[in-house]
Amino acid sequence: MEKREFKAESKRLLDLMINSIYTHKEIFLRELISNSSDAIDKIYYKALTDDNIKFNQEDYYIKITPDKENRILTVYDTGIGMTKEELEDNLGTIARSGSFDFKKMNQLKDGYDIIGQFGVGFYSAFMVADTITVITKALGSDTGYKWVSEGAEGYTIEPFDKKEIGTEIIIKLKENTEDENYDEYLEEYKIQNIIKKYSDFVRYPIKMDVTKYKQKEDNEEESEEYIEEETINSMVPIWKKNKSQLTDEDYEKFYKDKHYGFDKPVKHIHIKVEGTIRYNAILYIPENIPFDYYTKEYEKGLELYSNGVLIMDKCSELLPDYFSFVKGMVDSEDLSLNISREMLQHDRQLKFIAKNLKKKIKSELLKLLNNDREKYEKFYDSFGRQLKYGVYSDFGQNKELLQDLLMFHSSKEKKLVTLDEYVERMPEDQKYIYYATGDSVEKIEKLPQTELVLDKGYEILYFTEDVDEFAIKMIMNYKEKEFKSVSSGDLGIETEEDKNKDESKEENNKLFEDMKKVLSNKVKEVRASKRLKNHPVCLANEGEVSIEMEKVLKSMPNNQNIEADKILEINTNHTVFKALKDAYENGNKEKLDLYTNLLYNQALLIEGLPIEDPVEFSNNMSKVMS
Repeated sequence: MEKREFKAESKRLLDLMINSIYTHKEIFLRELISNSSDAIDKIYYKALTDDNIKFNQEDYYIKITPDKENRILTVYDTGIGMTKEELEDNLGTIARSGSFDFKKMNQLKDGYDIIGQFGVGFYSAFMVADTITVITKALGSDTGYKWVSEGAEGYTIEPFDKKEIGTEIIIKLKENTEDENYDEYLEEYKIQNIIKKYSDFVRYPIKMDVTKYKQKEDNEEESEEYIEEETINSMVPIWKKNKSQLTDEDYEKFYKDKHYGFDKPVKHIHIKVEGTIRYNAILYIPENIPFDYYTKEYEKGLELYSNGVLIMDKCSELLPDYFSFVKGMVDSEDLSLNISREMLQHDRQLKFIAKNLKKKIKSELLKLLNNDREKYEKFYDSFGRQLKYGVYSDFGQNKELLQDLLMFHSSKEKKLVTLDEYVERMPEDQKYIYYATGDSVEKIEKLPQTELVLDKGYEILYFTEDVDEFAIKMIMNYKEKEFKSVSSGDLGIETEEDKNKDESKEENNKLFEDMKKVLSNKVKEVRASKRLKNHPVCLANEGEVSIEMEKVLKSMPNNQNIEADKILEINTNHTVFKALKDAYENGNKEKLDLYTNLLYNQALLIEGLPIEDPVEFSNNMSKVMS
């Protein structure tokens, strides 16, 4: 019997594939099962055009048999088998796909798809095998053949007396090493786990003899072992079932079975797309945030299947970062796969699916917001921060997609409201969408800067997260209404003072100039406040960087010492201003300096900014009290 050599390029590819291409050795079983399913498919497709072939689905299956004693794993199928020529063509030349030729030769249209269009999947078995034996008999052939190979050195083919049509792949496992335990691929639990993980939705039964236990008939306290053949895989995936046949409980069970989360999902989305690119998807919006969600360890992505076979656990390309909380799977028959099912080409099919999923997720979240506010708010409490990051990131290019999903606490509603709801109830004379920033709603409600806006009857959005103002700066305006901080230098609100052209402003200018000098350029300006009613002092800001943004930027590791242009505003109607003015008019510079520093530090405290010299502040307080 002559030993035949692989072609030189096939030798190199085999070595590369065994050592580099596949991430996990257990993948070999997925590849062999896929090829077996492919072989059964071929008989089915033949039966569609040949009346002499009767396809009774119950007669077709795949069987996995471990032999611990001899360290052999066998994968058997009742598929179409291979002729001697097909053995040479398909197994003698690595990366040649018999499935592709079969499909081309039989002119199968889209909709009749074969899993095994990947060429080298069979050879992944050499990751765990010393020797691979293939015993096969083709449909319509009188003779069977045996193909044997120990790897890159070559292979042999000889006739073999095989009665049934089909293929048997016999793997003699490698010896265990310090790093690898090849015996685990003979363990029932391991084989079952691999099948359930990768091949659970292969359309034909994957059978296996399973060890079970039962009570002895003559002794109820003891059990005895017995063997029973079981079908390990589910076969029909939930995503290929008709939606009308499925209940919420079915979707929730799938969510738990796939370990997408331990919570109950807020919403499921079942998608079926037919057309140029076909795919099915089941997506879930979780209720609770994963413990590692905002850490580097968290991996986004959806499970990716090709015709029911798991290709990737987490395909990150299917989800944008701002929807990284979405769990679920996508199954497509039209993906371009390269060399192995693990190496997915970044092609237009994947981009098309990702683009459609993005739109669908957005529309379903909007539906949830409009139809089940309580559920949406529960979701938003967990993942609203991520949506805001999505608005801010990529220079705001996703703001149009995400802005209608945002919610903020409101001074009027005392609950979360959308931007659309805010704008819809704005009075006609209101020019801006007003917002205030702070650590909590309770703290914001006490801010002096809110007084004038609230007095005008205008609603204020409360920004309590560090990303809020950054996101809003990216949006800039919503429905032609610009956003305006209550701490902004110009609120765009005309006051009675403006109408009466208060002349006291000019007479206080010299006082404010002297106060600015006392503060040594810590503020850009000191001026009379239009916004304060009951509080003596506050800080306002001008420019793109607000005081709250300054606080956030300074807390970052790469702090670039960016500061807001601060304005110290004084309430000229407050009793404190009378004491300030008296000190100025009486030429009491010591008191003027003391009051100015106290007022500035008070303004810093209100904003949650640190006081430069707490000891000096304490001493100044003592001076006032003594």
